[in-house]
Amino acid sequence: MADMTQDGATNFAVTAVPASLEEAIFQARGAAQAAIRAGVPRMVVELAYSELKGMPVAQQFYPALQELGLVFKIYFPDAGSAALARRDWGNPDFVVRGIGELHSEMEPSDQAYLFVEPSSIEVSQVEEMCAEAGDKFVIMLNPKLEDVATVGIGYAGRQLRDRFLSTLESVYYLRPLEGAVLLRCYPHPWQVWQDTDSGYVLLGEMPQKPSGEAIDQLLLGQVTQAPGAPVTKGKRSGFLSELQRFIQALTQ
Repeated sequence: MADMTQDGATNFAVTAVPASLEEAIFQARGAAQAAIRAGVPRMVVELAYSELKGMPVAQQFYPALQELGLVFKIYFPDAGSAALARRDWGNPDFVVRGIGELHSEMEPSDQAYLFVEPSSIEVSQVEEMCAEAGDKFVIMLNPKLEDVATVGIGYAGRQLRDRFLSTLESVYYLRPLEGAVLLRCYPHPWQVWQDTDSGYVLLGEMPQKPSGEAIDQLLLGQVTQAPGAPVTKGKRSGFLSELQRFIQALTQ
């Protein structure tokens, strides 16, 4: 579980499936802080749930940068989203702007940049800004940079992946699956957890993100039953229902 240090930073003795969305974001903050301390320059933090909105997640996440005492800017895909965030966050004392908006320029005194839900529409601008950022820290929070409909899956898409997306390290990743969870919490490896009657059980760890086929094989390898008997699924633990309740509350 996670523990807070006296300076507000987060330490992780072990990693585990979070029990709520708030705990997942707290976990993500600790992973990002650990990556920053290790000097990881470009990172991705992703809670892979399609209905999740970026602004409230960003509000809970950005204190990770404050706790480290960094000078940072937050960028949203457009000026309207940035203005809404500034209003809802009580006009914070750090810069919150839309990508390409006036007064959104990067400055020498900046130490880190947080991009909230950048999409494939802004990918060229984001790539240019990352190049301009140099050795400063860049975090992509729930990015949508690989939208096949916009970027394409041909030569242009491969170029984008080789040139830019491959430079981003996934320091936190959480995806609920059918009866399982795929989790990566830096500096821990990628993990597959199975949902069972007694809670989540760690099935395996991998140095790279596993494919869907690899996850299926891992899950199927854990099925033990008599020939011809029906497959029984584990009970849903509290995380998925808690996540759904949180999302419903945000959209009301």
